[in-house]
Amino acid sequence: MSHSNTERLTDYWRRRRGTGLVPLRSSVDPCDFADLLPQVFILGRHAVGRYGFRLSGGLLEDLHGYDLRRAEFISQWTNVDRPNLQAAMESALRRGHAIVVESKGHTVEGFSARLEILLAPMISNTGQVDRFLGLYQPVSPLQRLCGRPIERLSVERVLSLTQSPDAVQAHPFPRLRLAAIDGRQIA
Repeated sequence: MSHSNTERLTDYWRRRRGTGLVPLRSSVDPCDFADLLPQVFILGRHAVGRYGFRLSGGLLEDLHGYDLRRAEFISQWTNVDRPNLQAAMESALRRGHAIVVESKGHTVEGFSARLEILLAPMISNTGQVDRFLGLYQPVSPLQRLCGRPIERLSVERVLSLTQSPDAVQAHPFPRLRLAAIDGRQIA
């Protein structure tokens, strides 16, 4: 079950869709969730796997220790998690489903805190589904970070929020499998 703030922003995103698959960026009014703005961010897709922060709230900047505007979202994650997160984000854009990334933020010193990170696709003024409305929602006390900035994020699980508000699917990352024909490994 997601945090109430994650559910609130997800419900708002669903209402803004209207009859479309995903909402237009222009239909999202930050005044409608002003109390969440320190936790909110918007990503723009520059190319496959390249998502830059276009806007980021104060909480994100406090957690990471710097202004995230124009920083790459994927670069905030561990090397191990980047390819799978990129695949989940590309799938979310294609299918028009929001995703929630259950994650941990880690400091250089080894302190960590748990976060839910919402990524909800939007249509930009170009007519492409190439934006994400996002939310960083702490789900453990941030005091666990001992005032240190998050160096890297790691993925614990990715939840796909389908079009129905009651349908949530947990999708573990796809794993490579070996295939064999007549006992000979081919892939």
